[in-house]
Amino acid sequence: MRERAVVVAPVTVPYVRYSQRGAPYFIGAAIHSLCEAAGIGVPDIDGLALASLTMGPDSAAGIVDHLGIELDWLTEVTVGGAAGIVALRRAVTAVDAGDAEIVACVGADTNRPGQLNRLTSEFSGFTRDAVSPYGAGGPNGVFALITQVFMRDTGVTAEDLGKLCVASRLNAAANPLALLRTPYTLDEYLTSRPIADPLRLLDCVMPCAGAEAFLVMSETRAESLGLRPVRVLASFESYNDFRNDPVATRGGWARHAAGLWARAGVQPDDVDLVQSYDDYPVMVAMQLRDLGFAHEGGIAQFIRAQSFTVDGSFPHNTSGGQLSSGQAGFAGGFLGITETLRQLTGAPLGNAVNGARVGAVSGFGMVNFDRGIVSGAVVLGTP
Repeated sequence: MRERAVVVAPVTVPYVRYSQRGAPYFIGAAIHSLCEAAGIGVPDIDGLALASLTMGPDSAAGIVDHLGIELDWLTEVTVGGAAGIVALRRAVTAVDAGDAEIVACVGADTNRPGQLNRLTSEFSGFTRDAVSPYGAGGPNGVFALITQVFMRDTGVTAEDLGKLCVASRLNAAANPLALLRTPYTLDEYLTSRPIADPLRLLDCVMPCAGAEAFLVMSETRAESLGLRPVRVLASFESYNDFRNDPVATRGGWARHAAGLWARAGVQPDDVDLVQSYDDYPVMVAMQLRDLGFAHEGGIAQFIRAQSFTVDGSFPHNTSGGQLSSGQAGFAGGFLGITETLRQLTGAPLGNAVNGARVGAVSGFGMVNFDRGIVSGAVVLGTP
């Protein structure tokens, strides 16, 4: 019986606001950074799980050809903010099955000047015919609707959502790779420019270019390379949950949380840090509630009771998350995993969560007009 796969060597290709370089550059840079971090050569990598929104017209197979890599296993992950979790799950399965020895999981995208206008116009493209008569508002319009309904149904206020944003920026202040590191106050959040009611400027993620990546291999191989392994205690991916809800105010986490914790052998109170997908703060609140972190009193009371800072109660998005680090396309779905790996192995980019041994990461992606299609989560732990 083969030993279980582990996760090692988190790397980040530093983010930039805009770049004239294409996605293949960031993909290649991530792969070379992985090799440097693990002390291996590119030929040692025989599997690749690749997620990129902007590599078109290329496919994952085309990128492999361009980079001159020989592989035994390849998958292209196209599920947005859940891509990191899905890539990790598929890579672990491949290594456990003996289909590959070392799998590189890479999320990478570019952000050329003017690119955002095109992506926004094509947002939720598969429902464009339905929304175009009303004037499709891009992601801000979609998440404004979700935020309105979530606030109404849960009692979460603008101050509550602002607290999550302020805490993320405080965490980012110590992260040299975060694009936005200057802390701001709750009053500054509340008076930031309106975007789409009730969203403000500081609710909205900033697109950028860059990459996040990690390796999956056997624990014996990791130890032979002198790498500190992190184990996958449990995970799930889920599609099109609660499709009959008028507007999405819950995700697959609500359906799978109990099984996730049971398989992991831990409970929410045992988790030392959490990274949630934070393109907008309403999604943070939704994930934390649905994963079972908010107990009696609901999510609004939970937010008011915690600090969410690295050195405070309930460390959350400890690198600053996307709201402060930036959103490098599909790499945003990998950011929580790379940061958790760093925290659990004692090598964070910023401040460390003392004694961290268990971390949870959640993802969310492929947003339709009023809901996300894909959700997932993984619980990671040190041996």
